[in-house]
Amino acid sequence: MYKIMLADDEGIVIDSLEFIIRKEFGDECVVEYAKTGRSVIELAEKFRPDIAIMDIQMPGINGIEAMKEIRKSNSSVLFIVMSAYDKFDYAKEAIKLGVIEYITKPMERTKIISVLKKGMEMVDREREKRSNDLMVKEKLETVAPIIESGLIYDILLQENFAEDIDNYKTILGLSATHAYMISIVCGDGQVGSHMTNAVGSSVRMQQHYQEVRECVKEYFNCIVGTVMSNKLAVLVPYEKDRMDYNERIDLIERARELVRYMRRKTNISFRIGIGRVGELREMAESHNEALNALTITTGSVAHADDLPIRCDYEDDYPIHLEKRLFDEVEKGEVNHARATAGSFFDWMADNNPDSLMEIRLKILEFALWAEHIAYEKGGMTYSFHSRQDYLPTLMETEDLNIFKKWFQEKITDASRNSLGKREEKSNSIIEMSKEYIKNNFNKDISLDEVSRVANISPYYFSKIFKEGTGENFIEYLTGIRMEKAKELLNTTEYSMKEICSMCGYSDPNYFSRSFKKNVGVTPTEYKNV
Repeated sequence: MYKIMLADDEGIVIDSLEFIIRKEFGDECVVEYAKTGRSVIELAEKFRPDIAIMDIQMPGINGIEAMKEIRKSNSSVLFIVMSAYDKFDYAKEAIKLGVIEYITKPMERTKIISVLKKGMEMVDREREKRSNDLMVKEKLETVAPIIESGLIYDILLQENFAEDIDNYKTILGLSATHAYMISIVCGDGQVGSHMTNAVGSSVRMQQHYQEVRECVKEYFNCIVGTVMSNKLAVLVPYEKDRMDYNERIDLIERARELVRYMRRKTNISFRIGIGRVGELREMAESHNEALNALTITTGSVAHADDLPIRCDYEDDYPIHLEKRLFDEVEKGEVNHARATAGSFFDWMADNNPDSLMEIRLKILEFALWAEHIAYEKGGMTYSFHSRQDYLPTLMETEDLNIFKKWFQEKITDASRNSLGKREEKSNSIIEMSKEYIKNNFNKDISLDEVSRVANISPYYFSKIFKEGTGENFIEYLTGIRMEKAKELLNTTEYSMKEICSMCGYSDPNYFSRSFKKNVGVTPTEYKNV
């Protein structure tokens, strides 16, 4: 159905156009008309036409001015302009307003029909586009909570890789490089700094999840996670790397209003903790701060910057380098960690060149913590006497270059061990497993049996075995058995039944089928070649 509006001060023109439209298009069109500029503007506001056929010369407000007014309230209407005056200036004005055709009077019937069909096709395309856009929006609204929860889980569980964060940012349209976390905690009531009936209230918050989510998004431009126990984690993107005092006060007041608003909507009591601003990779820490803030105060809203819940640093201390350094050590990024260690040492040497004892202590502190990460993440074996030369080495020199070299070597070793020891352990497991298979392939051995020997779960064993050998367990075992079968067929006179048993098969027919599948010929054919 197309809504067509006719605007002309001549009744005969309107009658002619209406007759042509009804005869050609029948019930496909609804037609309304007006004869003055003012009345056509009023009709357009009420009728909301898809297509408007406009005469330029009308009493009062002319057609061009009327189109300008109509366009303000209806951006999608298509204009067809007609006039007895073929004036270029009018045509230029009409083009600016997005007119699809400029027709001079007297108008030909075929021309009118052709132009209307063109307009209807444009209306159809626009409707289809709007329908598709709405469908996409509807689908996004359905999956958005899932995607948002995925980002929150990645952040809180610290399982995120840089590319994952970038993908989430692209999908969710995030451009900010910094953010802060909000933790919303619910309960039946509050006793001290704790909310009562965490289990029951978590069930109720889950039931009201959509309402709570909408409330939070009314107050903050944010990413909302799913309900975890009686808590809801919220990520708020932020453009700057820190929040000034006035912004913090405004944020706290908004959070207090949100607590009251959610209470009215759901009849559940809430408290809100707010963490500090940081980079996206630091949001797990911001979330912990938000929760900790609630444990040391009894207010409905607590901000980490108001409370003594973590270490503060001197204004010029490069905390970003410290965080980056240990992050790179944990990930085993050897070259990056070495470079960051060098940058941190240069900051110490440039700003505190005479503080040798402090420099010794700092590089020793960092080296020991980097090794602690390597022991924990790399599966290393701790040796009590492995560090006995650290203090003597650092105390016997005052050369900053030697300090820097020692520092970077320790960080490099820790980074390499953090990743390398994990790989060494996996390789050791694979070699032990291959040796066990080699010595027992003639028995009825299984993946479960070999994983038990390696003392790891079958699932994890299967994963690292495939990564280390390029084959799954069955493929590798079958390959060993086939090689042994070929050797016996070539060098001995054992019977097929004996060879079958010696290679770990109890069924000669199955052995024969497996041999042909893997070697290309039957055992008998292979022996006779």
